[in-house]
This record gives sequence, C-alpha cells and structure tokens, in this order.
Amino acid sequence: MQTMDTSTHPDLILYNGRITTLDPKHPEATNLAVKDGRIIGVNDAEEYQRGRGTKVIDLNGRRVIPGLNDSHLHVIRGGLNFNMELRWDGVPSLADGLRMLREQAQRTPPGQWVRVVGGWSEFQFAERRMPTLEEINAAAPDTPVFILHLYCRALLNKAALRACGYTSDTPNPPGVEIQRDNHGNPTGLLVARPNATILYATLAKGPKLPPDHQMNSTRHFMRELNRLGLTSTIDAGGGFQNYPEDYAVIEELHKRGEMTLRVAYNLFTQKPKQEKEDFTRWIRMTGPGQGDNFFRCNGAGEMLVFSAADFEDFLEPRPDLTVSLEGELKEVVTLLAANEWPFRLHATYDESITRFLNVFEEVNRDAPFKGLNWFFDHCETISDRNLERVKALGGGIAIQHRMAYQGEFFMDRYGKKAAQRTPPVRKMLELGIPVGAGTDATRVASYNPWVSLYWLVTGKTVGGVSMYPEKNCLSREEALRLYTQGSSWFSNESGKKGAITVGQLADFVALKDDYFSVPEENIKAIESVLTIVGGKIVHATEEFSPHAPPPTPVLPEWSPVKVFGGYGAPLDVLKAARAGVPAEYHHSVECRQDGRAHAADQFLAGIEAARSRYAGFFGSGCDCFVF
Repeated sequence: MQTMDTSTHPDLILYNGRITTLDPKHPEATNLAVKDGRIIGVNDAEEYQRGRGTKVIDLNGRRVIPGLNDSHLHVIRGGLNFNMELRWDGVPSLADGLRMLREQAQRTPPGQWVRVVGGWSEFQFAERRMPTLEEINAAAPDTPVFILHLYCRALLNKAALRACGYTSDTPNPPGVEIQRDNHGNPTGLLVARPNATILYATLAKGPKLPPDHQMNSTRHFMRELNRLGLTSTIDAGGGFQNYPEDYAVIEELHKRGEMTLRVAYNLFTQKPKQEKEDFTRWIRMTGPGQGDNFFRCNGAGEMLVFSAADFEDFLEPRPDLTVSLEGELKEVVTLLAANEWPFRLHATYDESITRFLNVFEEVNRDAPFKGLNWFFDHCETISDRNLERVKALGGGIAIQHRMAYQGEFFMDRYGKKAAQRTPPVRKMLELGIPVGAGTDATRVASYNPWVSLYWLVTGKTVGGVSMYPEKNCLSREEALRLYTQGSSWFSNESGKKGAITVGQLADFVALKDDYFSVPEENIKAIESVLTIVGGKIVHATEEFSPHAPPPTPVLPEWSPVKVFGGYGAPLDVLKAARAGVPAEYHHSVECRQDGRAHAADQFLAGIEAARSRYAGFFGSGCDCFVF
C-alpha cells in the first residue's frame, strides 16, 4: 500500500483493476487515487474520503499499465498533416489499400492530393508486394497521388507528376533517381540513392491545411495516439519543420489547454552548412526544460549537421559520409555542450557511430557531457565496442521498430546473421545504458506502439519473419519498461512518470486485452479502452464510453480520417458506412475486430508467399496477418 494524506478528497478513484505499477516495491495493485493530476494513493482507495466532485470508476478487472511514452515520434509534423493523410498502417492487403485510395481520390476536391505517407511495408500485405504505378494511376486517374515507402522511394501518379512539374527536362537531383521510360519521361517512381531529401521536397510541394484545420488535425492525431495508449512522446523534429513557425499550432493548443498528449520537443536543424547558426539562434529563443509538464523544450536533434545524416535505406549500400563531418559536428556539439543543451543524433550504422563518438569524446574533454542526457537514435548495427563508448560518455540509446518494416531488406543485403542484433537491445541493457522505446513514426514506421512492443517481444517483422534469437528478445515486462520508465530518461523526467506510484503524474491506461496474457500475435491488436492523462480522461470506449470526452468534428470535410480513421483503417466498416462511402468490404466480423480473417483467396496467397526463404530463421514465420 502507498498513501499520502487520506483526509483529502481525490478527484478520481479507480478500483477493481489488475494494475501493473512497474514499482518494484508494489508491483501489483487493484485501485488507485488521483488528486490535482498526480497519483496520491495506490491500493488504498477505501481509505479516502470521497467528496462531491470525486469521480469513481470500476475497472471491471481490466489490465491497467502506466501510460506509454514514445521516445521518438514526429508528432508535431505528423499532427499538422494527419487529417490529409490516408493511412496504410495496419492494412492487411494491398487490395484494401488500393480500394481506399480509389475511394479517397473520388472524395478529394480539385487542387488537393491523396497522400499515403509511410507507416507501412509491402510485407504486411497478403499479396507481399508493392503497388504498381499502373494500379495507382487506375485507382486515381485525375487526383494527384503521392505514396511514400520508407526512406527508399516515392510513387507518384501522372496527375502528381503534372502538379510537381516533373517532365523529361527535369534533371536528377544529387543522390536521387527519377525513373524514366524509354522516351525519357518520368514514370512516377522516385528512388533515393541514398538521399531521401527529394522525397520530402516533393511531398512539400503539395497544398497544406489552413491553420484552423491544422489545429483540428493535431487534436485528432493526439486522440488517435491516446486510443493506442500513448500519454507522452518526445518529438524528434524533422525536415521542413521550422522553429518557431511550425510550432505555432501546438503552442496554441497548449495555451488553450487542449493537449491530450505530453510533448517534449527537440529542435532539428533545417539549413545545410548553417547548422551552427540555427542552434545559436534557438539557444537565444528557448532552452531545455522551458515549458511545463505538457509541452516543453527537450534539446537539439535528431539532425545536428546534415553531413552526419546516415539515413538507412537497406535497398541501397551504406552511405559514405563526407570528410567535413567531423569539423561540422564538433562545432555544433561544442556549442550545445557549452550551453548545457541535451542532444540526440540519428545514427544507423556502426561505421558512422564510430566517427560520431570520436567527435563526442574530443568535445567531452573540454565541455563535459556529464548530466547532459545525450543520446543516439536507432543504432541498428552498433558494435559492442561502441556501446561501451556510449556508456562511458553517459549516453543513452532510443530504439525504434524500424526493422519490423525493413528486416527483409536488411537480410537480403547483409545476411541473417547480421540481423540477429539489429539493434542489440539485450547488450544495451546488460551494459546499463539507458534505453527508451519508440516508433520513429509517421513516415518510416507506424505510430502504433503495440506493433513496436510486439517486435521487441517476438523479434518478428510485420510480415511475420523472425529476425532475432530468443536471447535478443525481451520479456513483456522488460519491453513495457522501455516504453514507460525507459523513455522518461530521454526527456529528463525519470521518477516523474513511467510508473503508477505515489507522486508521479497520473498517466495510465486500461487495456482492451491483457498485454501480459494474450497470445503473442495478438499484442499488436491491443488498444486502450480508457486513457487518462494528468488525471483527466482523454479516451474512453466500451463500458467506459459514458466518460468519453465530447467528439471533435474532422476537418476538412473530405479528410481520409473522417472516413477511414487511423491505424487499421479499412477494418472500420461502420465508420465508412456512416460517412456514406460505398464499401466493397469482404471482411468478416472477426476481421473487423482484429484483422485476423481475410478474403480466402488473398489469405491463401499470403500464406504461400509468407513461406519465404526466411521461414526457417529462428522460427517458421507467421501465416496470419493481425495488424
């Protein structure tokens, strides 16, 4: 039992639950009490006097966990665009994706685009393949369509090529191939070799939502994350995300008290060869910790200098970084360390990490990193030696489930053995390095944290391929700790959130299915039925529906979110029907519930295709598609 002053009247009491506290002194509980946004009691609800304003909720035996915290999510940029984007996250077949594309193209007004911006892999589809340009043009002959696939490529239909002005006279930008037909005309395929800048620059040519719609879009994205159990995130910045201009919307939501997700943000340099000027300006404008528990500056990164960008594209060879890297990176990191700014740096390949650490160790001699909570993001191929160097410098590593979407590509290029520790999470934990979990959504991987937790526990890709031996997989509790207590270190909030214990922020989630007992394949289908942030209910469904906050209309009227929603979009038949979309759905009731069933012909084809050359690698693969 944990308690504070039981004479106070709690704002909220939850009882009759199976509460996983992640507090080693009191690991399990059945009830808790909340006052002024913090937990004031655990397992002692009967001791409190209930006032007229005390809300009491029966958890009906539901599993309750601390709120999930994504340590690497592009939530600010994602929020500005969420209502414009058609999500293929969790879609079980390419046929579904193309049907959604066709229906959305018919609803999208002239001048607007249909965007599918990451979060999916062809290996999640029953057909186990990419869409063709012919299929995309047939689905949307007149409306511009942009489809982003990881960091690797983008598919544009003919209308999008016209909207972007790409013709036979358009030269290939550096590091990019514009695929052309026999007459020299662009086909619609843009290939990053290895620079993804053209992909994002092309996306940026599309129209933006007006500010009021961006505000609505950001609210819906936060609500979508709440639905999946997220209560906190660390925003990793992003290309074409300028500070302070592109932060005005979330700043306004914060001022209005309309944020349902806690956000600590990092600032991402925007100007190659002018990175020091960016950070010098921002140091004058803001600083780490400036803000409050809902919205605050966290530091610099994940891009510190463009010469250090080793973005992974496992369809292509590892990029060779320029000789200017060390000098440019040292200049920026020296500035940040001298001003006590925590920083994060995108780092995929061990070869790059070696060079980064050489710089960090040199800077650390003059401007010590002690207490700075600096960290690398990703680290898929980091060596044991470099892990020890990270440990010695007091750094952390934020990991994401990018390999769940690209594992097949990685094994094609580097082999099965190399894939066994991409990244070496178990070794990181053995060394005592702080590790936080996340997604790197919305473009490279899905924002669904349960797919990431599934990956950590099973070591499987979204296509069902087993990548890791059992020793590099985590227990369910270990994985959950990385998504809660682990991630809190990366925003300097250890002890403030991440556990259900007295004094911590009242952020917790009741789950639709018990994370600790459902079959492994069902982990990625888990959702929240009750999400509470700061003691306030931000999402409620099923028996908790009477406590749900009022619905927010979706803007603009043609938004894909209004019809399809977010993760697992095509499974929500009722939502599409209410929006008046004539749906040719062939899914059964079971499929709508968790995506387990699918049309027989596609399903059988998917089973056969899933018996790939990787089937014998630490398992037999997966013959079902639960997303």
